[in-house]
Order: sequence, then structure tokens, then C-alpha cells
Amino acid sequence: MMTKITIQGMKLDEKSSYQQGPALAPPLIRDALYSGSLNLFSENGINIENAIDDKGDFDIKNYFDIETITKKHLNLDNKILTLGGDHSITFPVIKAHHEKYPVLDILHIDAHADLYDNYEGDKYSHACPFARIMENGFAARLVQVGIRTLNTHQAEQAEKFNVEIHEMRNLDLKRIPKFENPLYISLDMDGFDPAFAPGVSHHEPGGLSSRQVIDLIQNINTEVIGADIVEYNPNRDFQNMTAFLAAKMMKEILSKMLEI
Repeated sequence: MMTKITIQGMKLDEKSSYQQGPALAPPLIRDALYSGSLNLFSENGINIENAIDDKGDFDIKNYFDIETITKKHLNLDNKILTLGGDHSITFPVIKAHHEKYPVLDILHIDAHADLYDNYEGDKYSHACPFARIMENGFAARLVQVGIRTLNTHQAEQAEKFNVEIHEMRNLDLKRIPKFENPLYISLDMDGFDPAFAPGVSHHEPGGLSSRQVIDLIQNINTEVIGADIVEYNPNRDFQNMTAFLAAKMMKEILSKMLEI
């Protein structure tokens, strides 16, 4: 087992297209994790407490500083879990990982494919990170789960980049193939149905249940070398439901990252 996983918070939501708020999320996810309402054991019995090397939160003024910060933390030779922030943070985080992991798969859980070539004139919008990742060859394979807003442009982008999309309308988690390469997990909180995660900017009904996402992560059969949890918007939350769900997912993802 690896002994430490670095936690880094990226307080950025200026690239959100609809509502801002995710920049407030990282400390509130930690507050839920350490609130005393839940213990620090994952469902498979691993205590994550002593595995966490928390580097705190970073107020991002320059978008490309995210890559620099992530590279610095990768040099500690730990795996990294990043708390966002909007989904735009994933591109510079993955870019930083590319040198260390030139062949990498991504499991992307989301209501949205985030494959726009540009959105509202911004190629680094939170609607675009996976277009940037794939066009640069930073992922050998991109598997998306929970998608339920696929438009014509993004469907064309998915075909162009050979993205494997498992839409909600005909979802069968058993049909998601096994991964072979080192894996990065990108969890957008709006991948969950709003009934489970009301604290997101984009309420898209018909989404994944908490149990479905937990089962998906627990059944991963390859090494998870990094992850992010993004798009929690505290301004939209109800009784901290989404903060506690993000903390729960943090425990389960950390537990999976500790497996070699």
C-alpha cells in the first residue's frame, strides 16, 4: 500500500458558464469529511486518515498555475486527489500527470460530456476540458458515464476522439469494460441525480444514484493514480447534502487509490 495521497484544493470557478460557486467547495468538503458525522473508514474497511497529506487550498488567479502546482505535488512521489473548483481544472491537472503517466485512461462521471471545442469563446471553459485532453493525446482512453445532455457537436467530438460514452438513457454498468492502463477518475457532482446532489450549478434530472457511483468505483480493476471531485456548488446545496456526498466519494476514491 502507498502511504500518502496528496490532497490539493483548486478554488476556481471563473470558467463556469452558468453559475459561480464551485470555488467555495474545497474547504466545505473537508469540513464534512472531518465533521464527526462520519468516520474515516471506507466501505472496504480502509482507514484513510493517516494516508492524507493535505496541502490545502489554492486561490487560482492564473488558470495555468494549476498545472504548476500539480507538478510540484507530483514531485513528492504521491498520488494526488484534487478538490475543485469547476471542471476546467481537470485539463491542467491531467496535463501535469502526462509526463509521469504517458499512457493513461480516464473514467469521467458527469451529466455532460464536456467535449466542446470552445464554449462561449473560451477553449478552457468547464465545458471543454476533455476536448483539450483528447486533442493533446493526454489520455489513451476516455470512458464517460452518466451523460444525459449530448448534443450534435459533442457527439461529433466524441466520435472524432473515440470517446466511449455510456449514456443514462440506456445505462448498464455491467457493460462498462475493464480498464488496462493506469486510471484517473474525474467525478463531476452533477453526474449524480439532483435528488442526491442538489448542490450543483446545473440540475440535470435522471442521473446516477449514490450507490451506482460507489459500486462503479469499488469495481475498478486497475490502479487509480489520480482523481478529482469537481462542480460542487455550495450556493445551491440543501442541508450540506452534496458536501457530505462529496466527502463520502472522497473516502471511497482515496481507498481505491491506496490499492496498488
